Amino acid sequence: MPPTDAPEPHRSHPMAESFGEDAARYDRARPRYPDELVAAVVAASPGREVLDVGTGTGILGQQLRAVGCRVLGVEVDARMAEFARRAGLDVEVAAFEEWEPAGRTFDAVVSGQSWHWVDAAAGAAKAARVLAPGGLLAPAWNTFNPSAEVAEAFAEVYRRAVPEAPFNPWSPESLGGYSRLFARAVEVLREAGGFGVPEERRVEWERPYARDEWLEQVLTHGDVLRLRPDEREALLSGMAEAIDARGGRLAMGYETVALFAVRDA
Repeated sequence: MPPTDAPEPHRSHPMAESFGEDAARYDRARPRYPDELVAAVVAASPGREVLDVGTGTGILGQQLRAVGCRVLGVEVDARMAEFARRAGLDVEVAAFEEWEPAGRTFDAVVSGQSWHWVDAAAGAAKAARVLAPGGLLAPAWNTFNPSAEVAEAFAEVYRRAVPEAPFNPWSPESLGGYSRLFARAVEVLREAGGFGVPEERRVEWERPYARDEWLEQVLTHGDVLRLRPDEREALLSGMAEAIDARGGRLAMGYETVALFAVRDA
């Protein structure tokens, strides 16, 4: 689900800070990133020193560490940071815009599902500051890419459960929300300078879910966490019915969208 319909999601602090309410659930339910993307980040980086911005529970950082990278996370939510530390990652608690690198430089700055929570201009400037010449900036997002049938069913459930919502996350317009965030990140990088021409990388894939697995995943999204309890219950019940009508399982399509920008030499 797109993080918000606001033009500047980094200003939506209550939503941004809601994910740490159940860090274990977030780590358990959120999908990992395609191996193809992880390999592409490593191949495009001049070395293995990686800064993971908005590391959360360490999902992307752990995947990069597993292929030989040395990863430092920066995470604004102390609860998420502590979970990532218990998983073995080094994490410093700070907003990326305010984080002090203390002279350290990195071969890659990555961000999984979190670059939109960073002020775009300040984030670009900080990334340029900490990247070695030729280093890679690579924010990435896992985006839902459901079949038309599934999208329509979930959009109808959301309309019934949350009739006064300002936007429906399963509408065609909202499902394209990450494309707008991506376009904004590209625009800011071009204006800021210091980077080569940004490239877009996309990987399509699919993940099967049992009904309860899907419902747990739904409870990791900020827009759902901020619903009233009765709205949230109606949403979960409606989705459960929709999945049960399809045999109790769901094949959710995903598209991972990444921006690759190389620091000027």
